[in-house]
Amino acid sequence: MGNSIIKERLCEEIKNSNLPYVEIAKRVGVSPEMITQYLTTKKLPKLDTFAKLCKELDLSANYILGLED
Repeated sequence: MGNSIIKERLCEEIKNSNLPYVEIAKRVGVSPEMITQYLTTKKLPKLDTFAKLCKELDLSANYILGLED
């Protein structure tokens, strides 16, 4: 799967979490601006940040990566 699927699914799940970006950023150890960049630019999180996002938002990494529906 391409980066566009990853980006689309990650953005969707961040928005659906109903958590403020500041709270998400605090939980995963990045700045709120970085969360905004994940949503508005082509930037994707580093692997360790991706793992933390999946854990904190209770996401399936396989779903985000397009390995399962």
